[in-house]
Amino acid sequence: MIRIGNCSGFYGDRLAAMREMLTEGDLDYLTGDYLAELTMLILGRDRLKDPSLGYAKTFVRQMTECMGLAKERGVRIVTNAGGLNPAGLADKLREIAAEQGLEIVVAHVEGDDLRPRADELGLVGHGGQPPITANAYLGAFGIAAALEAGADVVVTGRVTDASVVVGPAIHAYGWGREDYDALAGAVVAGHVVECGAQATGGNFSGFATLDPKVLLHPGFPIAEVAADGSSVITKHEGTGGAVTVDTVTAQLVYEIGGPAYAGPDVVTHLDSIVLTQDGEDRVAVSGVRGSAPPATTKVALNSFGGFRNTVELVLTGLDIEEKAALVRLQIEDALAQSPAGMPDEVVWDLDRTDVADPRTQGQATALLRCHVKAMSPDPVGRAFSSAAVELALASYPGFTVTRPPAAGTPYGVYTPAYVPQELVPHTVVLADGTRIDVPPPAGLETSSPGVDTSLPSGSDYSPSGARSETTQAVALGRVVHARSGDKGGDANVGVWVRSDVADPDAAYAWLIDLLDADTFVTLIPEAAGLDLEIHPLPNLRAVNIVAHGFLGDGVAASTRFDPQAKALGEWLRARVVDVPEELLR
Repeated sequence: MIRIGNCSGFYGDRLAAMREMLTEGDLDYLTGDYLAELTMLILGRDRLKDPSLGYAKTFVRQMTECMGLAKERGVRIVTNAGGLNPAGLADKLREIAAEQGLEIVVAHVEGDDLRPRADELGLVGHGGQPPITANAYLGAFGIAAALEAGADVVVTGRVTDASVVVGPAIHAYGWGREDYDALAGAVVAGHVVECGAQATGGNFSGFATLDPKVLLHPGFPIAEVAADGSSVITKHEGTGGAVTVDTVTAQLVYEIGGPAYAGPDVVTHLDSIVLTQDGEDRVAVSGVRGSAPPATTKVALNSFGGFRNTVELVLTGLDIEEKAALVRLQIEDALAQSPAGMPDEVVWDLDRTDVADPRTQGQATALLRCHVKAMSPDPVGRAFSSAAVELALASYPGFTVTRPPAAGTPYGVYTPAYVPQELVPHTVVLADGTRIDVPPPAGLETSSPGVDTSLPSGSDYSPSGARSETTQAVALGRVVHARSGDKGGDANVGVWVRSDVADPDAAYAWLIDLLDADTFVTLIPEAAGLDLEIHPLPNLRAVNIVAHGFLGDGVAASTRFDPQAKALGEWLRARVVDVPEELLR
């Protein structure tokens, strides 16, 4: 096996993780994922200010400290930290290597940036706006070609998150374009480790079952990938965190859609994954099946959405609804009379965090938020802040805000698009300027492959047999774990049967019978009226729910309290349902 570690799950992750991963055990490759939909927008703003930027600056700090250490230990680095400017990052790394007297071969992968061709390809952002960024998701064969050419460090722009793991595996084992099962297995390994400590106990809904001391400083994950694409997920011995079937499942169901997980190199069938505990802090991943990739690849578009502002008002004690109604009427009247004009959008959220007979002021308090948006900065700038501040002595009793209103700020909107794979260049650029063109895959699927999401024939999971006449009303989280996240304006929540349930098979039968669209809306009323997808994953005893439009126009534009749906799964687990008593024993 080759050992592929991860040292970053997002732009801003633990700075010391690269050094920790290089010094706490053996690795063949070290990878880092720095990009997300919001990150691309942040990097786009950076590059508008300074064209030499557009990459993850924290990665430069890590490499300044650890480049020599990686070379000494024979560990090759693969990362998407190049963002919008992989060539600029590669040049920066060569500069650092020269300053430190290191012989480091740096290559980069480019071709994902389609913004200069947006008109040609018909790429239009939100509201018809030209995109600020337009980046196609490239696959892993460019990374493999760079490694084959002798690169010690490979930096990319927008590739699929798992590609930084798949690329080294292709290089190590010589996989071809049609080795679909092996490629799919590596995609699963990459998907598990791409978010860093989320695979080793971080953000795990079963954290209370772990010794709190192991979560003080979770180690980062490692994928030991074999020649057939199977893998073992683990971490350096003696580091914090935990690697169990549950912690790995948590990451597998994170930010996915249906069982057919499409990428530019392969469609990975998530309903074929088999997980097995393979010793302490070791989980084996096997059985993964793959099929031909789609003819198109996804393009992430970020465009200017307008300007926004928010004020958060504190309502305390009695008559909360009446206080909210009064201040809402006052602010909206002031905005309507403002010379700057009424904002294009005004959204109110009242969170009733107050309780009856409160013993503390916090328990007596509810929070009222007013969000405003406009294409012009004026209606959401001083005109809005003044409308709120000037009510300080003229509104409801106990008027206060959590912080003074600030100036309006610009925001972006993420939208996905799709273009034929053959129209997207995929190029490796070596240190001497040599360019290696990577051809698109052949044998493409011309339509989305049909995937049977029903239960397997002869399955032991029988909904009709899961019912019990005797039930208890308990929180759903007594029986299941969950993890949730975002994809643009959509939210997903993956729910799976806890491993400590007395009869996991019976619990899964009950779960899939419970979690249909109607029940989900009953438990999560804010999903009412949305397009919902419900996908059983029997092999994981899991159900994945996708709520389209739950987050509006995505994280940068969302007015939700939890704009990335990170806590949606915990909300769902807190809802009370009737559970058969035998599942609670």
